[in-house]
Amino acid sequence: MIRIAQADITTLSVDAIVNAANQRMFGGGGVDGAIHRAAGPELFEACLKVPEVRSGVRCPTGEARITPGFKLPAKFVIHTVGPVYRDGRHGEPELLAACYRNSLALAAENGCKSIAFPCISTGVYGYPIEDAARISVDTMRAFLSGRDSARPEMEVIFCCFSERDKQVYDNLMKTESP
Repeated sequence: MIRIAQADITTLSVDAIVNAANQRMFGGGGVDGAIHRAAGPELFEACLKVPEVRSGVRCPTGEARITPGFKLPAKFVIHTVGPVYRDGRHGEPELLAACYRNSLALAAENGCKSIAFPCISTGVYGYPIEDAARISVDTMRAFLSGRDSARPEMEVIFCCFSERDKQVYDNLMKTESP
């Protein structure tokens, strides 16, 4: 089941929220900073314990890592790094889809039955919301339709911070067939 909400992702009572993180996983601006502030300093400490895969990189673009949610209502935070948008012809769509797929797979591996996603890469990373929304919805539908009997049913929430972003998702969900 997929639904759309306009809300502050840090207030949602779900099994996991997804953090649009940076590769260092140190917190930053936008949703990343809000999640770190709401979770408390324990989240930063947990992120420091995630091993670097190369100098300064704990989570490469398109991949996902999981930590506890600490002071958040969510049990887990799944950190994923979206691509910086250049022109859509440098692997950005594939990397953005990988963010959603890898986050969903990590949630399923950890028994999550509900997960909330922000609009990944659409802030300072510059991904056009219309293109990013289409990729996220298509990836989500493909993942959920491929569910096997061992994987729990999962509620997915697209958590939009702005009314404009919510409207883009609402329109896309109305016009696209499942």
